[in-house]
Amino acid sequence: MSERQSELANAVEEFVISRTFEAPRDLVFKAWTEKDRLSKWWGPKGFKLGVSKLELRPGGTFHYSMTTPTGQTMWGRFIYKEIAAPERLVFVNSFSDEKGGLTRHPMSGTWPLEVWNTVTFTEENGRTIVTIKGHPINASEVELKTFEEGRNSMQQGFGGTFEQLIAYLASEDTSDREIHLTRIFDAPRELVFKAWTNPEHLSQWWGPNGFTTTTYEMDFRPGGVWRFMMHGPDGTDYPNRITYEEIVEPERIVYSHGGDDTPVDHKVSAIFTDLGDKTSLSFRMVFNSKEERDHIAKTYGAVEGGNQTLARLAGYVASQKGSQG
Repeated sequence: MSERQSELANAVEEFVISRTFEAPRDLVFKAWTEKDRLSKWWGPKGFKLGVSKLELRPGGTFHYSMTTPTGQTMWGRFIYKEIAAPERLVFVNSFSDEKGGLTRHPMSGTWPLEVWNTVTFTEENGRTIVTIKGHPINASEVELKTFEEGRNSMQQGFGGTFEQLIAYLASEDTSDREIHLTRIFDAPRELVFKAWTNPEHLSQWWGPNGFTTTTYEMDFRPGGVWRFMMHGPDGTDYPNRITYEEIVEPERIVYSHGGDDTPVDHKVSAIFTDLGDKTSLSFRMVFNSKEERDHIAKTYGAVEGGNQTLARLAGYVASQKGSQG
């Protein structure tokens, strides 16, 4: 970038748009980063999106097509610069050709070739605030002027795109088929997270009051399996299997719970939020249907049992905190 371009770029005010979505941050972030989800909402309102490539890594490319209601197809791409799940995405956005090369805006020969975007995801009381900040890079004086004059159209364009995201997130609403438990622990996040990582820790607290746990296999990694038996106070044994899908230490564990004669398959997310010397845990179980959720809640006392389990965890981490101190 020349000295003149740098001066001009610094003089251009950053484009900023923000919207609050009635959905948890993890879901909103996934909507921005997973192929099947992106294809259902990204792009101008009324356009059909096709995903050619999605490489979610720094230096990776999201290459996509957008087809207008009249059948015209144009291409775009992201080049990812930073990915901090589920808090932030940084990428350079541009129009593209079918092979992924850099091209001009199909309807504006003076639109900047590349725009640097920072998207932040802020969770607030179960909602998610998405804020997009963008500015041209390597732009000429006329391109910067075009960007400046295009703010209203960008507001309208993103407004329509956000409407599609709202509709998609509504279709993914799981509130009528989930059990959501929360608790604040008087222990630092690293310690609470560590309590979930191996059988020696888990055997000290896993399960409702009176239950004990025997582990047969545990591979704590994405794709790994924890296979175990829960022994009830009346002598009944309950076989269980957990398959880990996502582990982000010390922030998040996502797994599917089912198989080995367990009653109902379901997905679980445990989100650990740092509160200084305390930790907030959001524990969410999502079932395939409301009927399955209600069955588990009534037959197995999932809510009461879940709260008892978290209370046992609270006691365990408190004892560990004391021994470490």
